[in-house]
Amino acid sequence: MSEGVSEGVSEGVSEGVSEGVSEGVSEGVSEVTRAEYCVIACAEAWRGAGEILASPMGLIPSVGARLARHTFAPDLLLTDGEALLVGLDGTVEGWLPYRQHLALVTGGRRHVMMGASQIDRYGNQNISCIGDWAKPTRQLLGVRGAPVNTLNNPTSYWVPRHSRRVFVERVDMVCGVGYDRAAGARHHRIPRIVSDLGVFDFATPDRSMRLASLHPGVGVEQVREATGFDLVVPDEVSRTRGPTADELRLIREVIDPGNTRAREVAG
Repeated sequence: MSEGVSEGVSEGVSEGVSEGVSEGVSEGVSEVTRAEYCVIACAEAWRGAGEILASPMGLIPSVGARLARHTFAPDLLLTDGEALLVGLDGTVEGWLPYRQHLALVTGGRRHVMMGASQIDRYGNQNISCIGDWAKPTRQLLGVRGAPVNTLNNPTSYWVPRHSRRVFVERVDMVCGVGYDRAAGARHHRIPRIVSDLGVFDFATPDRSMRLASLHPGVGVEQVREATGFDLVVPDEVSRTRGPTADELRLIREVIDPGNTRAREVAG
């Protein structure tokens, strides 16, 4: 679940977390931003995925998917968002008609990283409305393809602002299906949730959310305070892996030279 994340943490983290392990940034690399740690955490969602369709939603997940394709996941399929399979430079590699796209979705051959207006301890996600469905206080995107995504292929989530408004005890409406509602769904899997504070997975006996790694500068208590339910926290919490010098060069010079990633996560 938390592949590619180094064990242990560096100094200055909340009580109960080990100390003194490198954050994974190569020697000589300039200071890495929080957004760049988030890019790495999102990219790691596709490690070892093989030849599947990557469907990232959001700036940082998109940068992460392209970084994965550039480096440790060369078999990933990327699209132009419509009907073409494209290479890293945008060159057309193939045609992906809507019918074939649906076949990939329903057969587990896609890994989508969606957003979440609300998400609960079992991974149920809401992007439809806030409040009672019959008379909501706020109308959002609607259910969209979330049920099909979550029941038929691996689905991860990206949350750029971790807060109790997003990480809630119970979602107001279930759009993406969590572990407590997915019994018998062959391809249901939530590999990870990435937020601006850390990485989370469901590697627990009851499939409730667990803190898998902390981004540098973030403490356990900060995450607990920003989460609206009792999060599972292991005795030792990893630090999110930092980028290598080559990965940082790709992010800054090739994939996102305009630093669009800073629009989602500052600092």
